[in-house]
Order: sequence, then structure tokens, then C-alpha cells
Amino acid sequence: MTAEHVTDAVTPATTDTDPYLWLEEVEGDEALSWVRARNAEVAATLEVPASFAATETAIREVLDSDAKIPEVSLIGDRLYNFWRDAQHERGLWRRTTVDSYRTDAPEWETVLDLDALAAREGESWVWHGASVLRPTPEQLAAGEPWRHALVELSPGGSDADVTREFDLVEKRFVEPAEGGFHRAEAKGSLGWVDADTVYVFTDFGPGTLTPSGYPRVVKRWTRGTPLADAVTVFEGTDEDMYISAWRSHTPGFERDFVHRSKAFYSDELYLAENPGTPEQVLTKIDVPDSAEVGVRREWMLVELRDDWTAGGATYVAGSLLVTRLDDFLAGDRGFTVLFEPTATTSLAGATWTRHHLVVNVLDDVKNRLHVLTPPATPEGDDHAVGERAASGTDAPWVRSEIPGLPTLGTIGVGAVDPVETDDLWLVTTDYLTPTTLSLVRLGEHPGDAVAPEPLKSNPAFFDTSGLTVAQHFTTSDDGTRVPYFVVGRADLVAGATGTAPTLLYGYGGFEVSLTPGYSGALGRAWLSQGGVYVVANIRGGGEYGPAWHQAALKADRHRAYEDFAAVARDLVARGITTHEHLGMEGRSNGGLLAGNMLTQYPDLFAAVIVGVPLLDMKRYTKLLAGASWAAEYGDPDDPDQWEFLRTFSPYHLFDSDREYPPVLFTTSTKDDRVHPGHARKLAALMLSAGKDVTYYENIEGGHGGAANNAQAAHMAAVHYRFLAERLA
Repeated sequence: MTAEHVTDAVTPATTDTDPYLWLEEVEGDEALSWVRARNAEVAATLEVPASFAATETAIREVLDSDAKIPEVSLIGDRLYNFWRDAQHERGLWRRTTVDSYRTDAPEWETVLDLDALAAREGESWVWHGASVLRPTPEQLAAGEPWRHALVELSPGGSDADVTREFDLVEKRFVEPAEGGFHRAEAKGSLGWVDADTVYVFTDFGPGTLTPSGYPRVVKRWTRGTPLADAVTVFEGTDEDMYISAWRSHTPGFERDFVHRSKAFYSDELYLAENPGTPEQVLTKIDVPDSAEVGVRREWMLVELRDDWTAGGATYVAGSLLVTRLDDFLAGDRGFTVLFEPTATTSLAGATWTRHHLVVNVLDDVKNRLHVLTPPATPEGDDHAVGERAASGTDAPWVRSEIPGLPTLGTIGVGAVDPVETDDLWLVTTDYLTPTTLSLVRLGEHPGDAVAPEPLKSNPAFFDTSGLTVAQHFTTSDDGTRVPYFVVGRADLVAGATGTAPTLLYGYGGFEVSLTPGYSGALGRAWLSQGGVYVVANIRGGGEYGPAWHQAALKADRHRAYEDFAAVARDLVARGITTHEHLGMEGRSNGGLLAGNMLTQYPDLFAAVIVGVPLLDMKRYTKLLAGASWAAEYGDPDDPDQWEFLRTFSPYHLFDSDREYPPVLFTTSTKDDRVHPGHARKLAALMLSAGKDVTYYENIEGGHGGAANNAQAAHMAAVHYRFLAERLA
């Protein structure tokens, strides 16, 4: 493909002039003309064969299937679900009873029809979620319903959205003219304080946003008053990333908090007394800024990213600590260690129920659940075990297990209602097993848990007979052991042929772990066609805790790319594939990974997919939310940091004299997180040098790339047909 906009091929690292700066004008006429020309090329090539339409249809059937699990949240006595299918492209917010949900054909009541709303208002609304105010115990005792909701809607799928108050009883928006809360389009949110008060953090005008475009100010807003009269609770600095506030509505433990995010992995949490009044007092929770703090009832959890010495004891990074909040505020620094990592384990999450804490642990990228029951409170809670130790730490928490859990695959849990019950939603899946939703009843006391009760399962969207999953480990350049999963036909995974078309996927950033999961689209479009799928658990992710992530930060970013390259080489060494049949894909931070595989390791791959990527690391902090990622990558305006940033900036690493594998760039015009200019500019630069470049930009979709199932199916079909043509 050739570029319509003619510019001499230039390597930007060698010049002060960026020849493609005009492509950063997101909706500029010239830029969109270039985008439309690229999309037309895709339509005239990849989309022409009948195989493209067949792939798109197969994926769309998965996305629109009525047999999928309706994921639910318990609100009052109803289960709520947001649902999209062929008849409801934008989606339905709906509800049913608990008993009806257990049946094969639940009776759903529509609460909000987004397609009808979009048609009525002439806006391409995309669902961003809803938060519902829990009635007080007195209101519940009086029979008052769950009524007050805050619904967030995005135009076209961008991160910027609106918040509108919604009445769950009358199933309608509460308009501003009648006192309803309404936040105009911006990055931010509203949060309930009580039925007549919200916290609001949004764009209040000049000077109220951070350099990343997120809220810098949080205010307390009273119903029936202008937003301009909302009272400031906290204002961050012009170097912060995000400011917010919320109220915990757990009966008997109602508290207000202000959260100050200074950067990724650097946060402050404040307990707010009398917020928004002259008597306001903010008390900082005095833990390391890199730690993550959670408060539930009387307990405070601290998850460490760095080693920490407190109260005469040193706790290692990756540990989960607990103490009573009131004791901590009074100066007590005694903690109980609930989890401490090992060489192969890390903390994947922790979920409170009414009487327990369920800890989710990754052990070599396989989930393990443990139920921890706290000791007695000073008042004597009859569910707890143990006494207060003289040292200031609590007596041991009691550990128990949930029977009947799978030993392989991914396990996720969520509390059904942590205020009222010890029930858990349990989600299990792996690459070849459709997702199952189960109910787990833990019971009040340790050891009361019963085996999961399956409620719903996704259908099998593809034939898995003859397919298998294997986990392998390889060695990176510095000797680090790196795991990866291989999925495909058993003979191919065993390396019987050595020429299997293989897709290698990775992310490697922001402490995000990649765990096994079932994908009907992947199964139909790739595995069923004889393809092999590989997921690399490289450094930069969270598979082995904070140390695994921190090993690839900033100047050490190259380690993530070395890990990924090591997996690519190991696939060939094992006889699973060859470099001529190996492709790779990454999205967002994974798009930066893909860009570096393209420019630094072009000989390892026969095709590369670069999705919604960061690519210009010289300008990334000046584009949309980019400034918020300096803690991950570094500051290009600091000459010393630019010296290492330029070593993994694909836009600057491109060499017009070098051979590169065919590359597909995909992004979205509506992506207001990672600027579409990244993908546009490197694609244009490579096209001007005559390289094999395919470019597709969805007009809607935000950072996810698609605003509805039709767009998602089309985008996925572009990916899979590109791979099929290049790797066959």
C-alpha cells in the first residue's frame, strides 16, 4: 500500500522536525482524509475475499449469542445486567429476580434501552456503567426501594463521558430541571454521599484538570444547587494525575475518603471528617505512597509494592498486611501478614464478604483461593476467632479453603453483597473451557464453605477435540525464567510439524497479569483453522508481583522485550513453528511492545499487529492521558531519561533501509486515552518508505477499539484475515 500524503521518508530521531505532526490533529480534515484512504485500502483488499465475511460472521455470532452468561450485580432484591446482542447493538440495562435468573430463560425487565436513547437523542451512547446508592438500614426497614442511580454514558466510546441521575423505580432519568444530578462530558465521575449529595470530580473549567486531562479538584455538590456552588473538598497540584473522593456506605462504618493519585504507583489516601464544611479535617493514611490501601468495616488492608519497615518489623514488597483502622490512626503500627510472596506466587486480589476475606493468589500464573477469617473485634464479634495480642498485632486469622475448585485455569471471585452475606460469585475459565459462573456460600464460620453451585455457563463456541494447552518456561537474555502458555492442536503444540501458523500475544506493563481465558472468537477464527495461540507472561506484568513489574520499568524496559523475543525463539526451538509462520499482537502498552518487536526484532516475525499503541515516546506525555504514564516509561523532557526512552521509541527506531515484516496498525478516532496519532504517524512513516503496511482506524470505539458488537467483529476479522494471509 502507498501513502496518499507524499512526504520524504524521514527517521524522526535524526531531525528536529516531525513530518507527520499533522496526523495528531484527531479530527482534522487532512488527517481524516488520510484515515479514510487507508480504511478504503483495507476494504479493497482484506475485506474482499469470502473468507473475511465468513470470519466476521463467525465472530459476530459469538458476540451476539443469546446463550452467553448474563453477568449480574445484586442491587436490592434484583439482579441487574447490561446486555448487547444483534437486536440491541448499544445495549439494554435490565433486571430480573434471583429465582428467575436460576432458570434457563430468565424473565428480564428493561430498565434502560440505550439504542432507543441513542436514537431519541441523536448520540452514539456507549455504556460506561452505573453506581447505585444503598438505602440506609432505617430506609430498608421502612420498605423504601433502591432508587437512586448514577449512570455513566460515553459518546462513541471515549473515556470522557457524562453522568446522569436515574430513577430505578420510575425507570427514567431525573432531569436537572427537577433537581437531578447531571455531569457534562469530561473525564471524571460523580459518587453518592447521600440521596441529596454527591462528590463531583470533573472539568470545572481552566486550571481544574491535571496534565493528563483528569480531575484535579473534587467538590461536594448538594441537590438543587448550581454546580458552580459546589464546595471544594480537595484540590491537587498541577503535577498530580487524578483526584477523587467517595463515601463508604457500610452500615455502622460510614466514612468519607479523598484519594490523591500523584502518578501511577504513587497515591495518598485521606480520611475526611466533615468534608466540605469549615470543620473539615483530612487525615492522611500514613503508609508508603507506593502502597495500595483498602478499608472495610474496622479493617485496613495494605498491599505493598515496596519493602516497608513499620513498628519495628520489615514487610516485603508484594505482601498483604492488615490492622484495625482505629488502632492505626491512634499510632499502632502492628500488622498481621495475610500474604507474603514467594519465588512463584503473587497476590492477584482480595475480596471481602460479610465475615471473611478471600485472597486470590497466582502460583506460576495459576489461581489459588484461600478464605481468611479475622479474629475477634474488641467488642466481640461472634464470627471471629482469637484474641488481641499483647504486641499490638492481632491473633492469627483463621485460614480455610473452598472445596471443589479447579486446579488449572483462571478463577475470579466477587462478593454478592459484602454488607449482608458471605456469598461469592465465582468465575472459572481456561483457554479451552467455556466460562462458568457459580455461587459459593462460604457460611459465617471458618470451614463452612460448600462446593460451588454452577449457575450459568457459556456455550462451547468451537470444537476443542484434539486441542490442548501447555505451559512452558524459557530463559531471557539475563537468565530470568519466563513462562508462557501454548494453545492449539496437540500435534502442533508438541512440535510435530514445526510450521504451524502461530500468534504470540503479550502486554508486559502496569503490573497487569495475563491469565488463561476462553475466547469463542479466537477459537473459531484461529484455533479451529489450525492456528496456534501463545500468551507470554513477560516482565512488566504482575504475574509474579511488584518485582516482576518493576524489573521492566523505565530504563529497564528492554527486559520486557527481551523476554518476549526469548519466547518467540523458544517456540521455534521447540519445533512448534518457524519465524516465517510466527506473528505477534499487542494492544495499548502491548502496542508499544508490538512496535518494538517490529523495529528491534523484525527477523523473528512474519507479521505484526500493533493495536491502539504508544509509539512516539518523545511526544507521548503531551498527547491525551500520556503524562500519567511517566512513572512507567520515563519523562522524555528530561534529557537523561530521553536517552533510554529513545531506545524503545518505535517511531524513532524505524530505519527506512531495514527490512520489516508486514504490519497491521489498528486504532480508534475516539480513543482519548492513547492518541491515534501514534499509530497514524508510524504507519505513514513506514508507508513513505515503501514498507508493507496495513492501517485500519475505527471512527468510534474509544480505547477498546469498538463501540458495539458489529464493530468489534469487524475489527477482529481484519486482525485474523491479516494473520491468515501473512502466516499461511
